Amino acid sequence: MSNSYEARLTELGITLPDAPAPAANYVPYTISGDLVFVSGQISNDADGLITGKLGDNMSVAAGAAAAKTCALGLVAQLKAACGGDLSRLVQVVKLGGFVNSTTDFTDQPKVINGASDFFVELFGDAGRHARAAVSAPSLPLGVAVEIEGIFQVK
Repeated sequence: MSNSYEARLTELGITLPDAPAPAANYVPYTISGDLVFVSGQISNDADGLITGKLGDNMSVAAGAAAAKTCALGLVAQLKAACGGDLSRLVQVVKLGGFVNSTTDFTDQPKVINGASDFFVELFGDAGRHARAAVSAPSLPLGVAVEIEGIFQVK
């Protein structure tokens, strides 16, 4: 099982990004007992930041795709926290999802599903988690989505 998550990433045609360095005075993750707390990962891809405001200039589908990029950042940070060994994952415990959206936008859960669906696709039942999906009037650097995570490891 040691390489099953890495093999699954390959099957999905996904190469994890490097774990991003913090942009301010914080650490990318902390470990307490068997829990890894990963700082918020913002939406970005090979072309740079994914910016936009849901309910204004971004569709739910584009928001969900942005949320998936946050999930990739979370997995990259988790892998770094586990010394490169994703097989140490026991459970994705909880996600906190923030969606840059207008005051009348109410589909935040559909946006954060982009990350939730990916975690289940990659980790199976170990990817099922509790979560919050909330609106924010703005996010750092104008990004569309930011997601933080808590993971149980062995």
